[in-house]
Amino acid sequence: MSNKELQALKERYVAAGAASPNDQFADHALNAEVWDADGKRMIDFAGGIGVLNIGHRHPRVVEAVKAQLDKLMHTCQTVMPYEGYVKLAQKLSEVVPVKGHGKVMLANSGAEALENAVKIARAATGKNNVICFDGGYHGRTFFTMAMNGKAAPYQTSFGPMPGLVYRAPYPVPYHGISEEESLRGLAMTMKADSPAHETAAIVLEPVLGEGGFYPAPPSFLKAIRKICDENDIMMIVDEVQSGFGRTGKLFAIEHSGIEPDIMTMAKSMADGMPISAIVGTDKVMDSSGPNSLGGTYTGSPTACAAALAVFDVIKEEDILGRSQRLGEKLRARFDQWQEQFTHVDNARNLGPMAAFELVESKDSHKPMPELAGAITKKAKEKGLILLSCGMHGNTLRFLMPVTIEDEVLEEGLNIVEECLKEVGA
Repeated sequence: MSNKELQALKERYVAAGAASPNDQFADHALNAEVWDADGKRMIDFAGGIGVLNIGHRHPRVVEAVKAQLDKLMHTCQTVMPYEGYVKLAQKLSEVVPVKGHGKVMLANSGAEALENAVKIARAATGKNNVICFDGGYHGRTFFTMAMNGKAAPYQTSFGPMPGLVYRAPYPVPYHGISEEESLRGLAMTMKADSPAHETAAIVLEPVLGEGGFYPAPPSFLKAIRKICDENDIMMIVDEVQSGFGRTGKLFAIEHSGIEPDIMTMAKSMADGMPISAIVGTDKVMDSSGPNSLGGTYTGSPTACAAALAVFDVIKEEDILGRSQRLGEKLRARFDQWQEQFTHVDNARNLGPMAAFELVESKDSHKPMPELAGAITKKAKEKGLILLSCGMHGNTLRFLMPVTIEDEVLEEGLNIVEECLKEVGA
């Protein structure tokens, strides 16, 4: 079917709240390229929103999923477990930097992982409150919507959010929030709203995802770790978007040397197959009772097979080294654009988790979300999938596969530069 025919079906049958505004329909893809239903080729700088760090349809992952399909598709691991679940749990325990010996629960999505992390933290501490940060994004279930540090579009029309979730400012010096101010804000939250003896967890992203790709300073993360240690609070680090090689290390928290009590992960964990994980210190993870955690499809055999294949690819193809080199290439190009274009400022990256802002001027820092929207639209016309993000909607973020070919990367970056010239003028 053509894009036009599929668009007609979408408008008739897909709920408006779930329907993509994109009138192109993906037909097939390979690494960093996607072809739509009409045969138009697109360069992918979005990676399914950070899901495809090793590219569309990596051969090792495809092979592993096909082999698993020939053996077993489903039992529900709480009814009858299988090898893939326990082998993946072992692998995650060995590499995820939590405090002490790690144990694992597998789930289906990032939001499920965060929901379960909070359940576990409550069970481990006997406390109920959760503190999150402005600009944070943790999911679209009711509790994770309450945890999000941005109301629209996630909470729109859905009524009251669950209680016992409190917020503190995230350090973004470019927009006037220093690390010191953030920590003062957290202290005030714990004094006015959520005292330590009632706080089960502090939840944060080491690099804000939807909130604008701002890395948390290592000193800030160390301060959070200290607060948690002194007050019997679980430090939960959300690596759903920043994990599995996105920042030049397997996990972004490794840049700081901090070990959280619990970590959540998903997205690029299985190169497109739906799976997530909660990894935490063994005593913490064992704190809830029998059959208190789980779900019908959690840690499905096919998704576990894909995730184990991803670990093989990361090691055998030096994905972390390639990630670091890609980040260097992006930063060099961003710095060039920052000098060349009036409206480009605050270029930043942790590996290839990279972004820059569109502002009225480098002096005012006043966001220009309309310019970001115009550039992503123009890029689409030129054959490039590009995403904006941020509290102000003025950040262009880059999530192309780490495995992108040099010539495809250059072609895509040239399209961005053309858009900056044409639209930015």
